[in-house]
Amino acid sequence: MATLTKRQKQMVDFLERYISEHGYAPTLAEIGEYFGLSSLATVHKHLRNLEQKGAIQRQHNHSRALELPKAKQPGVREIKLHGTVAAGVPIEAIEANETISVPEEFIRRDETFCLRVKGESMIEDGIRDGDYIIVESRDFADNGETVIALVGGNEATVKKFYREPDGRVRLQPANASMQPIFVDPNDLSIRGVVVGLMRHYR
Repeated sequence: MATLTKRQKQMVDFLERYISEHGYAPTLAEIGEYFGLSSLATVHKHLRNLEQKGAIQRQHNHSRALELPKAKQPGVREIKLHGTVAAGVPIEAIEANETISVPEEFIRRDETFCLRVKGESMIEDGIRDGDYIIVESRDFADNGETVIALVGGNEATVKKFYREPDGRVRLQPANASMQPIFVDPNDLSIRGVVVGLMRHYR
């Protein structure tokens, strides 16, 4: 939201109080009376400027159809929930059109999304079946980073990423009972790097 002038801030504060007390917005005449503005055109101009700055929302041709934008919960961001990723044998990548609220400190760049984990291959890194991982979208990774990888074009998995001396890529599970996956770089696509984790306790 753009910076408000002192008068605009006073008007927004008045609108907040009025709507909180009455459950609906004041009319133009009531706003004008409160601020000593005899011209409704002047009130309308003030409201139009507030609307342009994103401080209010209006339905035109309705006397009381004025509201304040819903405040976002501080410290929380909505990001896309792109379905499920395998912590085990790669599974077919299916993207879902959902969102999920995550702590703002997880978001270092706009291209960040979330996946739900299926499987136990990363449990020694604290990533369990049913967890939600926060993923920073990028197509490269450094050795040792936990990545979301597409194997063979459409099978997604979460593993640690290592380049081998023979040119292959090793996707390493964090589970001593499971074997690494060795992949030709041409058959592998990095979709992002894991930067955070959320868990529901049941």
